[in-house]
Amino acid sequence: MKVDGACLCGEVSFEAEVDPRLVFVCHCTDCQTHSGSAFRTIAVSERDTFRLLSGEVREYLKRAESGAQRALGFCPSCGTALYGGPGPGERGPLSLRTGVLQQRGSLRPVAQLWCRSAQGWLDELGTLPRVDEQSG
Repeated sequence: MKVDGACLCGEVSFEAEVDPRLVFVCHCTDCQTHSGSAFRTIAVSERDTFRLLSGEVREYLKRAESGAQRALGFCPSCGTALYGGPGPGERGPLSLRTGVLQQRGSLRPVAQLWCRSAQGWLDELGTLPRVDEQSG
């Protein structure tokens, strides 16, 4: 599936191909910290399908629990997280952050990862009052 995305300020835009069968919710503590939320949703993309359309991506290198380096791509202007991928000189797919994709509503997660780190209150979300938009 072809997807396109952009950062919050619009400086960085890109397109890529993803497999809708490879969309996951990740509960690892790195994703919680980097997203500023309880989890992150990702769609797997082969690196050779990722094409930058505008702007420049900056990468932060992070050592994963496995010891491998992970490159976390983000917009240098607004800080929007765009992807995670293998470190320099390593091969492997990118994990696109679905929140930046125009097609995010069509990318339903098929599994949850790193559930040992999941926040215990997530199961209660369905019982909380819902408000369609924030006022004020």
